Amino acid sequence: MNKKDLLKDVIEHIDIKSFDSAPIINAMRNMSFTSRDIATAADIYTRMLQEKDCTVFLTLAGSTSAGGCMQVYVDMIKNNMIDVIVATGASIVDMDFFEALGFKHYKGSAYADDKKLRSLYIDRIYDTYIDEEELQQCDNTIYHIANSLEKRPYSSREFIYEMGKWLVNNSVKKDSLIQTAYEKKVPIFCPAFSDSSAGFGLVKHQWENPEKHISIDSVKDFRELTMIKINAPVTGLFMIGGGVPKNFAQDTVICAETLGYEVPMHKYAIQITVADVRDGACSSSTLREASSWGKVDTLYEQMVYAEATTVVPLIGSYLYHKGDWKNRKEKKWADIF
Repeated sequence: MNKKDLLKDVIEHIDIKSFDSAPIINAMRNMSFTSRDIATAADIYTRMLQEKDCTVFLTLAGSTSAGGCMQVYVDMIKNNMIDVIVATGASIVDMDFFEALGFKHYKGSAYADDKKLRSLYIDRIYDTYIDEEELQQCDNTIYHIANSLEKRPYSSREFIYEMGKWLVNNSVKKDSLIQTAYEKKVPIFCPAFSDSSAGFGLVKHQWENPEKHISIDSVKDFRELTMIKINAPVTGLFMIGGGVPKNFAQDTVICAETLGYEVPMHKYAIQITVADVRDGACSSSTLREASSWGKVDTLYEQMVYAEATTVVPLIGSYLYHKGDWKNRKEKKWADIF
């Protein structure tokens, strides 16, 4: 098979507005095991949306955006269910910004011949394909954006803000996560921003501008994210996967204390993960374990051990059709910077 044969079936992002999952969630509430956990998670998220002072953090790790959930997160921002995003660079750049430029992800096979894929410049994300040549165009776009900006250190939030501004006039796909967040004043943080296509573009920029160039200041990221925690009376976490985004968002409580501020632990927390707990990791600890560190309260917390593309659309659809977001005011946390 040639490249054209392999890159023909496009991944379609699920539309939570097109179906109402409430009957499923309501039924799961009276079941057991993961089903009841999912319903409990939906109920905790409902509480977040109903508490007027609650700021909702979405943390993104893994490849759900490439796998068909990108529109879920976009619709949740558009409908005032998410106030802050902390994500991996790949989720924001390689998946979302990549599609904003008009490129696609494609259905593939987990059992493909990877040497063959490499020879065709096709990258594999489990059973999903992405065109490496198009990804390099994404790298190069980051390079050109960097060259257009003042040469100084930026937080990832600042640089992603500039990406959103650039997309307003240049995007092919108009409802990307980055552009929607820019327009809704929802800040996006990528603590490991260079671990993505952005990294290649920024390295090229620095290589050609060795004396004075743009750099990404992850400490500034942490400070800015902590500023939000200090100013938000109540906070809740909706965490897809774990890793750096999860830990970064949770650690704002400890960072605020380090700066002399007494802030409450995150009142609400949901984590959807397939990670194991037995190696002491679970993508940066279970939520109850995080409570021992002073990060997350244990009254409204729920671990959901499931593959996120099967769970996120159900919870998102339930929240959308239940409609509590209609009574929320936009937080517009980007305005404090």
